[in-house]
Amino acid sequence: MGKIIAISNHKGGVGKTTTSVNLGAGLAKSGKKVLMVDLDPQANLSQCYGITKPETTIYEALKGVEGFKAINVNEGLYLAASSLDLAGAEMELNSEAGREYLLKEVLSPIKDDYEYIIVDCPPSLGLLTLNAFTCADEVIIPIQAHFLAIKGLTKIIEVINKIKRRINPSLEISGVVITLYDKRKILHRDIEETIKTYFQDKVFDIKIRQNIALAEAPSMGLDIFRYSLSSPGADDYWDLTQEFIKRHEQVEE
Repeated sequence: MGKIIAISNHKGGVGKTTTSVNLGAGLAKSGKKVLMVDLDPQANLSQCYGITKPETTIYEALKGVEGFKAINVNEGLYLAASSLDLAGAEMELNSEAGREYLLKEVLSPIKDDYEYIIVDCPPSLGLLTLNAFTCADEVIIPIQAHFLAIKGLTKIIEVINKIKRRINPSLEISGVVITLYDKRKILHRDIEETIKTYFQDKVFDIKIRQNIALAEAPSMGLDIFRYSLSSPGADDYWDLTQEFIKRHEQVEE
């Protein structure tokens, strides 16, 4: 059975899309069949794969106009692209009955066609993110190793807990990824301890270090493994992928 993973943090600049892109690529590189869903109107995930003018997007699928056409971006890796049209979706769809279930209706028929469906959420807690939480099995939260990045966590946890109580009882925060990390900085080490105190074993052991290659790869329309396989960013996301897979295997046993 396929798993739907929402990658979410309503604070921007925490490595959310970078984590979505490279976790998805890492899973495909590990032999998994993966669908990436770009639910962000900024379409950064789509741009990271060099997709700027897709034939159909997740926007048309949410509106019920037509199903999206999954784009094969690499071996075992597929993309449901986004576009700026999605920016108006929250207003357009707000009056729809069962509006929180629209993405679930789109993904449910194809869920088992993939081992993992990764949803890159927008940096907000609006209708699009609520749709992701409604259909997801779990949420992964990327957190920058910065004091301001952890201050807003209470809100996203509150929203996830509400969705769990009211709509999606199986929803869980399965992991927290610390990004833009520099172990030489005392502040970063202190914040790591704060995050671990709160989330305990949900915090991934692997932390994503600051690495220029991770910033450069999207401009080339490539994930970090195809852009710079020998970079620290590739090492970190590969190790994170293996930790992710191991956690899922342990849960299934």
